[in-house]
Amino acid sequence: MSSGPRQLKYLLGWLIAGTRGGVTRAKIIQALRETPRNANQLANHLEMDYRTIRHHLNVLLKNQLITSAGEGYGTTYFLSQQLEDEYVMFEEILNKIWKRQKKEKAK
Repeated sequence: MSSGPRQLKYLLGWLIAGTRGGVTRAKIIQALRETPRNANQLANHLEMDYRTIRHHLNVLLKNQLITSAGEGYGTTYFLSQQLEDEYVMFEEILNKIWKRQKKEKAK
């Protein structure tokens, strides 16, 4: 991933707002901002399937939005430094999604 805020905005827009799994990825990012967690802890916290969580963690890792420490079952995930630094941008994108969903439900 390029390191500039503009590239991060496009990447977040695509991964969060532009794809089917975006809401799940957003929930993972929010949970990791609260505290670093492993995949099992995330699955329990979000009440989601472990394999689903693993898939979305891999997408976030591949796109360098999160980082990891440790190996195997004990691997712990954290937000990348860039995402931490630009978290407000993530929140803005998320707010746009929620507003759009509210409008669609009101129809």
